[in-house]
Amino acid sequence: MSGLQLYDTRTRRKVSFEPIEPGHARVYSCGPTVYSAQHIGNLRPYLFADLLRRSLETEGLRVTHVINITDVGHLTDDADAGEDKMEMAARKAGRRAGEIAAEYEAQWEQDCRRVGCLPPHVTPRASEHVPEQIAMARALEEKGYTYAISDGLYFDVSKFSAYADLARLDLAGQEAGARIGDVEDKRHPADFALWKLPAEDVRRQQEWDSPWGRGFPGWHLECSAMSVKYLGTTFDIHTGGVDHIPVHHTNEIAQSESALDVHPWVNIWMHEEFLDFRGEKMSKSTGNIYLLDDLVAQGIDPLAYRYFFLQAHYRQQQTFTDDALRAAATGYARLVGLAAELREAEGPVDRAKLEPHWEGFREALRDDLNAPRAVAVAWEVARSEELSPAERWALLEGFDAVLGLDLANAVPRAERRESDPRIDGLVAEREAARERRDWAEADRLRDLLAAEGILLEDGPEGTRWHRA
Repeated sequence: MSGLQLYDTRTRRKVSFEPIEPGHARVYSCGPTVYSAQHIGNLRPYLFADLLRRSLETEGLRVTHVINITDVGHLTDDADAGEDKMEMAARKAGRRAGEIAAEYEAQWEQDCRRVGCLPPHVTPRASEHVPEQIAMARALEEKGYTYAISDGLYFDVSKFSAYADLARLDLAGQEAGARIGDVEDKRHPADFALWKLPAEDVRRQQEWDSPWGRGFPGWHLECSAMSVKYLGTTFDIHTGGVDHIPVHHTNEIAQSESALDVHPWVNIWMHEEFLDFRGEKMSKSTGNIYLLDDLVAQGIDPLAYRYFFLQAHYRQQQTFTDDALRAAATGYARLVGLAAELREAEGPVDRAKLEPHWEGFREALRDDLNAPRAVAVAWEVARSEELSPAERWALLEGFDAVLGLDLANAVPRAERRESDPRIDGLVAEREAARERRDWAEADRLRDLLAAEGILLEDGPEGTRWHRA
């Protein structure tokens, strides 16, 4: 038994995790829609999924983790109305949709690496799995779960009795308050597209032939088809944001269990809360976003953002402010500084003394991935006067296999030398001014740099700089 207790959205309670296949945990995480740059709020689902994966591995389980790339079919309205986000981005930029998808997929992968996420074992793209999606839609059609209208092929939710279960939906209320005009031929507002047909006057870059006409797959169908291909007809854990519960994940369950004749299709559903950005959900549509590069430009280590994430439970909405992030960056820098002092320590390690601390750390993770409590245990160890430096490092190094803060390699802030060609040049000009005793010019350059948040440290080996 793994000992992990995980909160299951479907049952609304913590359940003991036992993999379907002994010793092997299979996990699917809804991935990015790569029509624009991924902001730091978009990174929270993958930090959560990475924490889950590392915790499963710490329990001695082999993990297969799949994160998909949505590069077609995600409409601006999750309920099958609006325009395909990829097509819209391509039209506005005057570029190929594939080029845009490749650019932002690469940015997402790089940012995930920078915040310490392990690469998924499989990263399937929706556009490369259209045959699998058509096959699942055909299976649903043959079993009588679908109907066709001018807009495409739709799943009839009235044919799936458990449709409302995951999100506790009021389908009768939806019927009574149905909006007319989005997709007016739908039989019920909750019915969803399996295959979409473009309007006659719309030219798309991404289209495929199908039994229902030339068009493109529905967003919900993509995740079902790809997860089944790589994880099997039933698997252990499906993760995503809380916004996926009422529509996307509800629709995935309906089509998957209907097509495959299985229940439950997924044993445990896990959802992380939003990053709250000064009182609002961080959103591309509102423009209130930060990219990871924006944090780096302020002198914030990407792993300090991971440390910030670990300070809140994944099921809690986490508020992002500049002050909160800088406090996290300070905390991370202090932990790195302590780790740097300890990792060179030598001497005997009494394993019996380590076990109580290990148990406290494991108990925190086993309690639905309680990261704040796990970080608190790490700090207790880092400051402990009852453990030798070698023993403290042995524990911290082990803890970091889950925390992912790179404590074995991270360089303390005081030892870092940042590099920026323009700033390096201004610092060199100031040093030259000082050498020729042009104090006015040296002060002007110092003030210019200070206005940009650059602090200078003059020493016998020259001038070093860092961001305030």
